[in-house]
Amino acid sequence: MQQRLNRFWGSVVILLTVIGVSITINQLFYLGIFGFNPINSAYLYYLLAMFMPIAFIIHPFSKKKEDQRVKWYDVLLMVISFVIPFYMGWNAQQIISEGWEYISPTIATVFSVIFWFVLLEALRRVAGLPIMIISGVFSFYPLISGAVPIGFLSGQTFDFLTTARNHVMSTNSIIGIPFDTVGSLLIGFMLFGVVLTASGGGDFFFNLAQSVFGRFRGGAAKVSVVSSAFFGMLSGSAISNTITTGAMTIPSMKKAGYPPHYAGAIEATASTGGTIAPPIMGSAAFIMASFIGVPYIEIAMAAAIPAFLYFFALLIQADGYAAKNNLKGIPRAQLPSLGKTLKTGWPFLTALVLLTYLLVVMRNEGQAPFYVSLLLFALAMTRKETRFTKEKFYNLGIDAGKILTDLTCLIAGIGFIVGALSITGVSFSFSRELVSVAGDSMFLILVAGAITSFVLGMGMTVSAVYIFLAVVMAPALVQLGIDPIAAHLFVLYWATVSYITPPVALASFAAAGIAKSSPMKTGFTSVRLGIVTFLVPFIIVYNPALIGRAEVSEVIMVAGTALIGVFTLSSALEGYIMGAGIIKNKVLRLSLGAASLMIIVPFIYISLIGIGISLVLFFLIRLSNKNAVRSEEVIT
Repeated sequence: MQQRLNRFWGSVVILLTVIGVSITINQLFYLGIFGFNPINSAYLYYLLAMFMPIAFIIHPFSKKKEDQRVKWYDVLLMVISFVIPFYMGWNAQQIISEGWEYISPTIATVFSVIFWFVLLEALRRVAGLPIMIISGVFSFYPLISGAVPIGFLSGQTFDFLTTARNHVMSTNSIIGIPFDTVGSLLIGFMLFGVVLTASGGGDFFFNLAQSVFGRFRGGAAKVSVVSSAFFGMLSGSAISNTITTGAMTIPSMKKAGYPPHYAGAIEATASTGGTIAPPIMGSAAFIMASFIGVPYIEIAMAAAIPAFLYFFALLIQADGYAAKNNLKGIPRAQLPSLGKTLKTGWPFLTALVLLTYLLVVMRNEGQAPFYVSLLLFALAMTRKETRFTKEKFYNLGIDAGKILTDLTCLIAGIGFIVGALSITGVSFSFSRELVSVAGDSMFLILVAGAITSFVLGMGMTVSAVYIFLAVVMAPALVQLGIDPIAAHLFVLYWATVSYITPPVALASFAAAGIAKSSPMKTGFTSVRLGIVTFLVPFIIVYNPALIGRAEVSEVIMVAGTALIGVFTLSSALEGYIMGAGIIKNKVLRLSLGAASLMIIVPFIYISLIGIGISLVLFFLIRLSNKNAVRSEEVIT
């Protein structure tokens, strides 16, 4: 990227980014600068016009060495990707009032065809060939929908030009609900994540976690979990979280005695947890709020207890490994002072408090990240060590441009999937037929959804998997009487496991690269560490109390049993239970794992039986360890 982004092209990226962000601020704050107050669809087209050209500047046509400079065809695609959406934005009112998605001027139809393929190329450069192929195949689906012999996959057929017009000029496809969420929510939160990183947020959260948890047994791993949780809940990106904090935490864990694959897995799993941890979850959570039609804060609050269980399980397993292998904490002399850390990092905590206040109390979702970013930037400028220099400004602009461009092209490209299923009517018939085929069996539909999410996650991003299943799967779950937020969270959580699940585990593989470990071994270790992600979705569907959708007493009861169940399951998986010691007997270990599943099951009587069995096993494990110690003393 450095070769492509010389000062000229870097300046172009920054200019387009600044204009794009300014248009967003103008729209979300209702400023109407210079009388510029476009309708929503025009605003979304203008965002495409600003950010999509950057994809052809930053990302080469191929990875070959000769493509590492901006070529004439990159410039041509850049110009096209600016002119066409700008034209659409300029004529947005006519597009709606005159129904251009079905009958439009010749130039608009030609532009629609061209833009269809240019956007697919931008998607390929940004997200890779697999997701481009998937979105591309779906985009052509309206051409053959009526000829598909399978009933629930059959829908209305459209000719090529009408399909192109619908994709580009209707509000069902590329500027549908997912991309509307980009314009109304995601740009602000992604920008906040960039400012947080650039101002030193990653270093602060790492130092904070070190000062609090570093001295304890297995402190290096606990620091990784906590720092990644803090940074991830604010950045919302598993990959950038892995790379940013992993560069510090993974070497520290290896030095403390954790094997490379385990260190990489801890970091990857913790970073992935950031995408399901409030207050800022991944981009799919914001899209979910738009799909369901509820304030984003409701999604964030619903995800709070499951997120805690996720990181709790990770901490228990990291502690168990340290206990079994006698791994000590980091020497106190090597740890930063808590007081000094808080003194220098208070701006980041202030930003977190302000963001939480604006989201929870003020319910100001669209404008909140801009206020907090401005505050964070202003506070950073007050101190010499965090002050933004000319070079830091430049890098901030480039980083923001890349992240917002990748997000824009990805979500707009995924819009082809939503658009194709929507205009053909398949999205409505699929969920109806799915319920019919499953015989109204909730469990069968849940298993089908889990498997589908897992398979799709091998070639698609979390946002793409979620959007697809939110259209075809979630309505079927809701039709069976499942709470809408629980149904959509089920889809989201199962989409998230793709980050840590082989054969394509992006977060695990990124961590393996830093740890210099086997990618597959790191991936499978991540699956064990992140076991909660596989179980929680089923719990929240059968008992939404786990996401706060019940009376307070029931929420406390379900959360309490889930916490106990996660503790015992994590202990069984790691082979060590706090207070009893190492679980050497395989029968006891398997029995504890089975009992933990009984506890986690959201049915109170089964949970109580599981707790009783777990207590018996706890004392048996403790007794066996005491006997082993006595035997060793006798031999000695």
